[in-house]
Amino acid sequence: MKKFTAVSDVENLQEIIKKALLIKEDPLSEPEKGKGKTIGLVFLNSSLRTRLSSQIAAQNLGLNVLTLNAAQEAWNLEFADGAVMNGDTVEHIKDAIEVLNQYCDIIAVRCFAGMKNKEDDVNESILSQFEQHAKVPVISLESATRHPLQSLADCITITENWKKEGKPKVVLTWAPHIKPIAQAVGNSFAEWMQEMDVDFVITNPVGYDLDKKFTKNVPVIHDQEEALKDADFVYVKNWSSFDDYAAMPEVKENWMLTSEKLEATHEAKVMHCLPVRRNVELSDEVMDGEHSIIYQQAKNRIFSAQAVFSEILDEINTK
Repeated sequence: MKKFTAVSDVENLQEIIKKALLIKEDPLSEPEKGKGKTIGLVFLNSSLRTRLSSQIAAQNLGLNVLTLNAAQEAWNLEFADGAVMNGDTVEHIKDAIEVLNQYCDIIAVRCFAGMKNKEDDVNESILSQFEQHAKVPVISLESATRHPLQSLADCITITENWKKEGKPKVVLTWAPHIKPIAQAVGNSFAEWMQEMDVDFVITNPVGYDLDKKFTKNVPVIHDQEEALKDADFVYVKNWSSFDDYAAMPEVKENWMLTSEKLEATHEAKVMHCLPVRRNVELSDEVMDGEHSIIYQQAKNRIFSAQAVFSEILDEINTK
């Protein structure tokens, strides 16, 4: 694995899931693999699970970990090519990345969607610069359009919770929120589920369809009750409109997931990437109920990261 920004960077999804589950059984099985190597974790946005799970995963492999809260601790960054830097920005992203090249063997970056310019977000205006200018492997800790480490953790979680014959039905359901949220988690989950052996559907209100680039031919059902019928896994997530970018079209129906709505499922396991707005996106009774595997998902973030870091180190160490 030379980089990790999308499911397309994974040569064999089932193999990396198996690897992650083996790591989960013995997280310290490769304590020397990263010895003498440094990973730089660059955060342009807030983080709890991604930050901590990445640090734990790197340390389990013996990597030296540098963590930079770039939005708070670094110089104000300029991202525009050809910019005349006579304003508030002090350091160009190209120069910052070149310095990271000198210090790090792996660069991992978290850069949310700006939610202001659709073209910039769709074209990954920040992550693309890391991919262009980095001379070491780049890992996405979430970008404007995808959250691949979360999606791998989701695949791991579904795999270890599905013990029956046949394909599970997996439903990605939109949930309410108080502010516009990017589509990255929804996009990414849709992309990864299409590489899994599952029956996958998406349900969201009219006006909230995700980008077809990610959903492709996945059925999109605008009736949540219909979509939830016979589900084995229900993934709850909010996102704002893609077509009317970052808007929040009015939704009259109640889309918050409740125990009553779960009655139509096959005692479905409930998933969410966290953080969650309790009693807005899903109810306390679901969040804290017997069907919730949300904290298991969160723990699996360690093993998704560690599996990816291990694969990247294999590539580095063979050079």
